[in-house]
Amino acid sequence: MTLTGKDLIAMGYESGSWFAQAIAEANARNLQGGDLRHYLDRMAPPRKRPLLAEPAPVDWHLEAEGEDDAENVAAVRRTMDALMRTPTLVGGAVMPDACPAGPEGTIPVGGVAIARNAIHPGMHSADICCSVMMTEFHDVAPKDVLDTIHAVTHFGPGGRGNGERFTLSPKLLDAFRDNMFLKDAKIVQAAMEHLGTQGDGNHFAFVGVSSATGRTCLLTHHGSRGPGAGLYKLGMRHAEKMRRKLSPETAKGNAWIPADSPQGEAYWEALQLIRKWTKANHNGLHQAVVERLRARIERRVWNEHNFVFRKGDLYYHAKGATPVDEAFLPDSGGVQIVPLNMAQPILLVRRAEGAPDHGFAPHGAGRNMSRTAHKRRIGDRPDTEVFAEETAGIDARFYCGRIDVSELPSAYKDAGTVRRQMAAHRLADVVDEILPHGAIMAGDWEHDAPWKVKARAKWAAREAAS
Repeated sequence: MTLTGKDLIAMGYESGSWFAQAIAEANARNLQGGDLRHYLDRMAPPRKRPLLAEPAPVDWHLEAEGEDDAENVAAVRRTMDALMRTPTLVGGAVMPDACPAGPEGTIPVGGVAIARNAIHPGMHSADICCSVMMTEFHDVAPKDVLDTIHAVTHFGPGGRGNGERFTLSPKLLDAFRDNMFLKDAKIVQAAMEHLGTQGDGNHFAFVGVSSATGRTCLLTHHGSRGPGAGLYKLGMRHAEKMRRKLSPETAKGNAWIPADSPQGEAYWEALQLIRKWTKANHNGLHQAVVERLRARIERRVWNEHNFVFRKGDLYYHAKGATPVDEAFLPDSGGVQIVPLNMAQPILLVRRAEGAPDHGFAPHGAGRNMSRTAHKRRIGDRPDTEVFAEETAGIDARFYCGRIDVSELPSAYKDAGTVRRQMAAHRLADVVDEILPHGAIMAGDWEHDAPWKVKARAKWAAREAAS
């Protein structure tokens, strides 16, 4: 019997350009039965995967305790319902600090998405390995530490200029150049220039005193800067090519790279190298403070909260969720860091007894509204007045010299609410609090950026004309 295209379709294969070669070869070799099926399975392109008929299950640890909370919870539920129909997902979780982070169907901040044999670049976002490091000093005054980190750190766009750069490990740089994703010239350049920088947004340097020991602690919060953003861009580009082949119904932001493919293995390796770079970035800043103060340190703690973690063929995508499962903590003593806002203590936590299987806790306080909405709520009150009120009693600074009201405490969820829900859901136990002395953030550096100046001038001209 001569095999035809109709026979292949009847066998369940999707028609395509591969039919001609497969039919000719099968007929030439007179393949039948199991031999034919085995050959066709090897020749056929991957079957397109539809969206799941029902969303994968989600562990919910987010509750509404006010009007703003209620709107936020509803928005998070809508986006998780859409997200969890992605074909690779087998489960997820929502933390008490969760809030939407893009179009509906995008993983929210405070979300965890568990995929089988797939890495989703959009689910770890561009700020890969956003993380927090703490150094506890033996005997140094908080003000001295705050002044010193202010002198050695770098906030805002771009990297450090010539003569001001930190030294990147040659071994790590060589590993970047050997990886198919990280060898990109722009990524390699950023890896050298951005070392020792913290960026902007909610990233900070925080100095406080441990409730447990009475010692001064320095904490820094930032991600992988330019190298991570570059990897994310290339990862999304490759994932989009795969999405068109594997699952056109899947939203572009939820595209994935098959983890067992050569590209998936290279991307996983790239993530681990970005993790090493980010940890080195924190370490460089902390060591610069140690050396300037000639200080002695008691301990150093570090953990990421924006990353992909692995158990077998399951990939846990955490977008703003702190890992507390020891399987996700290869270089930690089990103590993790959860910052809330600049005026509240930073929490040191451990996994609670009887915690959920997913193994995550909140990463911070989260937001109930966007930066723009928060600014509208403040209204016409001067930034200086709001700043003075919300930072009373602490030494709060903005690196660029301009206040960013969207990073003041009122821009975030109530810290007490997040702590209550974390405890009620047995996510983590607080083992120490770092009481605030002061903090440094980037500030509103964009205010004087050329595009902002041009926009204000254009608006002023329109107002004058009308």
